[in-house]
Amino acid sequence: MNPKINILKTDLLSDNWYILNKVTYEFTPENGEMEIQRREVYDRGNGAAILLYNKEKQTVILTRQFRLPTFLNGNKSGMMIEVCAGLLDEHDPEVCIKRETEEEVGYRIETVEKIFEAYMSSGAVTEILYFFTAAYSPEMKVSEGGGLKEEHEHIEVLEIDFNTALEMIYTGEIKDAKTIMLLQHAKIKQLIN
Repeated sequence: MNPKINILKTDLLSDNWYILNKVTYEFTPENGEMEIQRREVYDRGNGAAILLYNKEKQTVILTRQFRLPTFLNGNKSGMMIEVCAGLLDEHDPEVCIKRETEEEVGYRIETVEKIFEAYMSSGAVTEILYFFTAAYSPEMKVSEGGGLKEEHEHIEVLEIDFNTALEMIYTGEIKDAKTIMLLQHAKIKQLIN
């Protein structure tokens, strides 16, 4: 049985970068004892992420860039190795991930496979992330990538041996959840042998 939810009030705390609201609501669980609860909820929009893989070369394309929240939480350099990803900005997830792939890593891909979607931090963030995979080949490369200057992106493109990338999860070099999920998906589904 699902609880009954009644939103009483939403207070805007910040709209500086994304939206941070304080939501007051009635929560009535199965036992019928209604509670008033308050939670802060961060809305940064929904996103998409993709693992590009090459079976013949046994490689994947990843990115490396500075992430301030990780720096503030103990990552000494603030640099993160991740799959290509981006916010939907009101676009279809497939359209978004094809655009982000070309902007960030310089590959123009025509065919992607949506594999699943997931809430990434459901206790505080509204974001749903759409997960994709796609095969890539050298002839698909149309630029060096690196992101958009007007979005202040400084993205390093990495082509890494698949087994090395998997090992980087266990050495701590890859700590990004979406990247770990996609690499493990590729291993389980044997996208790369």
